[in-house]
Amino acid sequence: MKKTFLLILALCHLLGLSAKSYDNPDTLFVARDGTAEFRTVAQAVEVCRAFMEYHKVIFVKKGIYKEKIIIPSWLTNIEICGEDPLTTVITYDDHANIQIPRVGIDPSALTLNDGQPVTQGMGTFRTYTVKVEGHDITFKNITIENNAAKLGQAVALHTEGDRLTFIGCRLLGNQDTVYTGTGGTRLLFVDCYIEGTTDFIFGPSTAWFERCQLHSKSDSFITAASTPREVEFGYVFSHCRLTAAEGVGRVFLGRPWRPYAHTLFMNCEMGAHIVAEGWNNWRNPDNERTARYGEYGSTGPGASASRVPWSRQLTKKEAAAVTPARVFALGQPWTLPVAF
Repeated sequence: MKKTFLLILALCHLLGLSAKSYDNPDTLFVARDGTAEFRTVAQAVEVCRAFMEYHKVIFVKKGIYKEKIIIPSWLTNIEICGEDPLTTVITYDDHANIQIPRVGIDPSALTLNDGQPVTQGMGTFRTYTVKVEGHDITFKNITIENNAAKLGQAVALHTEGDRLTFIGCRLLGNQDTVYTGTGGTRLLFVDCYIEGTTDFIFGPSTAWFERCQLHSKSDSFITAASTPREVEFGYVFSHCRLTAAEGVGRVFLGRPWRPYAHTLFMNCEMGAHIVAEGWNNWRNPDNERTARYGEYGSTGPGASASRVPWSRQLTKKEAAAVTPARVFALGQPWTLPVAF
């Protein structure tokens, strides 16, 4: 009996050590080819301790990682760093029109008693490749992609956490590539490449985009902000470059997903695909009284003096006052992890 007790005690001790083996700031390594401890990003995320006070790096080696990943709300201070942004790719292919079982319905049934189908479309907000619920999370030098065909909305990156940073990342998709999903949260994108078709940057968060390339793959709209009325800033694009695929020639800077959408382009280079009027009211003239759209210092063939009259051209003094410190001056103070 005593030997059995000691054996159980030793086993519990070993399990305890195992559970705590990643409770430190050491870097975790991920390699799809099996040359590191973890083969998937999700496995490395899973072993991270909740509410870490220290900075934890997950280094992802080159490879194609077909994963649907959630960074849960209890994880903080994690940096997911790719070996090379061109060849380190997290990808998935869900889209809004994929049929899934209706809630509470046996998928083996053919029809419901009311004659309705047993399936329903997945919807936009379940299509993400990566969903970030935690705070103080950084992604660096990595591609996040939704490579679904053009069959509906297909989100690559879905954010809900606060103080999220994306540096040197590639965010690839078609419709609804980047969903900034929670009002009052703050996001920073630096030196990123973001592509899509319709409304490929959309949502209620406050986000600053510095030196990013926004690449339109079809005639449509770049942004669809839904900024809450009480929040001063939605999307700020600073020193960005707006480009388009061959044959694309009619793209709007944005349209208001909700009435008080805020979007500002400052010192951005705009290709000829940007229409002279710049902004669209989403078929609702009432939005013209509430949407907050502005520009300053636009250059390139897409810059225009003929923007819609309900948008604004900032003065030099007004533009100088729009700084990251001011834009992000809500909630808990945030020391930005990168200077620009």
